[in-house]
Amino acid sequence: MTPTERIIAQIAGAPALLSELLASVPPADLQRRPKPAKWSAHEHFCHLALMEPVWPARLRRILTEDRPTIVSYEPEDEPENRLLEMDLQATLVSFAQTRQEFVARLQQLPAEAWLRPAVHTAHARYSLYLMCRHMALHDGFHAYRIEESALGSYWPEERARA
Repeated sequence: MTPTERIIAQIAGAPALLSELLASVPPADLQRRPKPAKWSAHEHFCHLALMEPVWPARLRRILTEDRPTIVSYEPEDEPENRLLEMDLQATLVSFAQTRQEFVARLQQLPAEAWLRPAVHTAHARYSLYLMCRHMALHDGFHAYRIEESALGSYWPEERARA
């Protein structure tokens, strides 16, 4: 498997993994924040869903423009409780559909497209390949945070009672 194929597989597998992880979080803990300024499992997933339209837009720009400037997305720019107010089930469905379309587009790309460069306002280097690798790692970071909620890692006092 090539590095590009591996990244596509990771990106393609994210909806199923995230759905499984969210299903393993006790319902009472889905929106429970580990600390006041830290996201809940619900918020971690909904952040990924809000990012989902960003990736195809960046893909289009990288494929059609010479070295486009990609502006960094900052979650702090979102209204305070936007993530908590999102319907989790509807968001899961939408995320899976958008991701499937994105993966289908990636699978059609010729090898040279993956090398197309871009300028990113938060990174020194950026290309289509680096964007997709970053996307896969970004999914994994938030999946790990959801897993911590599923495990109850944030609430050690509950381990003592179990």
